[in-house]
Amino acid sequence: MTIESPPSRLGPPLLHDPAPDFRARTTLGERTLSEYRGRWLLLFSHPADFTPVCTSEFVAFARAADRFEALGCDLLALSVDSLFSHVAWLRSIHEQFGVKVLFPLIEDPSMAIARAYGMIAPNAADASMVRAAFVIDPAGIIRTISWYPITTGRNVEELLRLLAALQVTDAHGVSTPEGWQPGDDVILPSPLTAEAAFDRHESGTDWYYRTAPLPQGATPRSRQRG
Repeated sequence: MTIESPPSRLGPPLLHDPAPDFRARTTLGERTLSEYRGRWLLLFSHPADFTPVCTSEFVAFARAADRFEALGCDLLALSVDSLFSHVAWLRSIHEQFGVKVLFPLIEDPSMAIARAYGMIAPNAADASMVRAAFVIDPAGIIRTISWYPITTGRNVEELLRLLAALQVTDAHGVSTPEGWQPGDDVILPSPLTAEAAFDRHESGTDWYYRTAPLPQGATPRSRQRG
């Protein structure tokens, strides 16, 4: 496993930073981050195989894989355990839950990738903090980072909502309000001049908060890997 492009500054990558590239073995063969360019990617990690909270997440991600694919997003998981442990765990999930995990799971026994992404402290003795999720856009830029404690499972529905919201805002230059779901009204850009602010026709809203539906059929199409 190698890190192809370590961060140019000290510290872990932040929002809007390029995602550090890497090459690693996975349950579906060798993978590099750069091969996901042109598509969205959800890179998520967990501290160990055969743990109950992470098992529940893998079952949920596997069942929702088609919904991520419909949004042009690949799933890529990471754990510090070995490839052999990964294979045994995925087999156990299939036997216990009847679910096949068909997205790749990276082995990171040296914690090189986890450290490059700031998932663990540089001098950490173990992987107990490797519970992060990164949404990476088609240009390879980190758009969201979330952290969860080892006792709390991640919400797959929220990650799907977040991904859809990012795609809508990128495609249409709008924002999404609290609790937004695909099909809901979006927040329009605020006017940049006093004249535009005074020229308002919507009732029940002020100049800085204007909502409207997206035009019919305006949801952006998924981008294919190229």
